[in-house]
Amino acid sequence: MKVKLGRIISLATLTASVAALALVLKKPQPVATPMAPAAVAANAQSFQDKIEQLDQAKAQGQPGAEVRLTSQEVSAAIAQASGASASQGAVSAAPAGSGSDGSLSGDLDPGQPNIKDYQVSFEGDLVKGQFLTQVAGKDVWVTVEGHLGSKDGYATFEPTKFKVGDLSVPVSLVNDQLQKRLMEQRDRLKLPDSVSGMKVENGEVVLNQ
Repeated sequence: MKVKLGRIISLATLTASVAALALVLKKPQPVATPMAPAAVAANAQSFQDKIEQLDQAKAQGQPGAEVRLTSQEVSAAIAQASGASASQGAVSAAPAGSGSDGSLSGDLDPGQPNIKDYQVSFEGDLVKGQFLTQVAGKDVWVTVEGHLGSKDGYATFEPTKFKVGDLSVPVSLVNDQLQKRLMEQRDRLKLPDSVSGMKVENGEVVLNQ
């Protein structure tokens, strides 16, 4: 009886492990949809125009100026700044500093994840990010949701959800490491001088001067 029970437990453990692995390797529902090249160009220009509005407001001594950016505008600006091919869509672009294969390597240290692709969207007061990286030689999608904010002139991020593939991971298990990574990349999180505050509201990024 004990032998049979042990076999059942072993079989159940194996089944659970296989199921978890399948969820990890499964591609989740995308958080955004690709844009046509014309839409990428238009949204990138709109992003630039709104940032210039804040710059002008500061130069003219007009406090309290505010602009709102959509996820399409933010994604298009990232894609354009990185020099990504417009055919990839603004939400499927490799950031600046990427390697020749389109992966995020370049100027990153060996401890950094190799990011091949990513998507960004905003919903309510949440920002949703999804990126493709490698784990043990396998392509794996990582999805993270949370609250975007600012403190002392730097962007902040507090996660509320974390998934590897289609497998949910408790935020408490990853938040400390995530915040450590953000501190290591703090220079990249510095806000422009014309921006004093940032948050996500009603599906848009709100920037205040």
